[in-house]
Amino acid sequence: MTTFALVHGAWHGAWCWERLTPLLEARRHRTVAPDLPCDDPAATFDDYADIVVRALAGADDDVMVVGHSLAGNTIPLVAARRPVRRLVYLCALIAAPGVSFADQLRGEPEMFVAGYERGLAPPDEQRRRVWTDYAVARETMFADCSEADAEAAFARLRPQASAPYRRPCSLDALPDVPSTYVLATEDRIVRPAWGRRAAAQRLGVAPLELPGDHSPYLARPEALADLLDAHARAT
Repeated sequence: MTTFALVHGAWHGAWCWERLTPLLEARRHRTVAPDLPCDDPAATFDDYADIVVRALAGADDDVMVVGHSLAGNTIPLVAARRPVRRLVYLCALIAAPGVSFADQLRGEPEMFVAGYERGLAPPDEQRRRVWTDYAVARETMFADCSEADAEAAFARLRPQASAPYRRPCSLDALPDVPSTYVLATEDRIVRPAWGRRAAAQRLGVAPLELPGDHSPYLARPEALADLLDAHARAT
């Protein structure tokens, strides 16, 4: 039995895994899905990683850490803190050791598909941003979800603070842990072409590809559960 630590990305919460967790548990795996303090203006990626590690207290070494989107900056920090069997980057960014996410983005603007940011309000006084335009969120994050699912997800989005973006990654190098990169072929947030290139250059792997958009845990949970289950059994 593998323990899957499911780490959500920006603006989301543990709720986004609600369709995936019972499917993994039906396949005889254990899941933990902590809420990260993404709305805390002082919390960093290291703080996020500490929360994931605490959620894994009592788990053995058969742990696969799945990070969605922005959580690609958190999951290698988890692997630096405790034994894990594999990291899974899901439609995710990949941390650059010693470099802040803000600086990484300035150097690699092609990481993102342009236009999603028009759905966000300007930063508030605590440097947090929230989604205010449902139509843009629907187009960029939830395009292949049902209307009802997209509306429900949009209603649960939270503010995302920028504090983690400004702190250099505390790692000297990515951890020496087997890694998998899973991309969505129609992703309108993280550019698939960037994901293919970054997976090869930084992780030394060819990505696994799923059809659809940025939220396969909502739109294709069965396919994602099958992929993760097969990967856990094979590795």
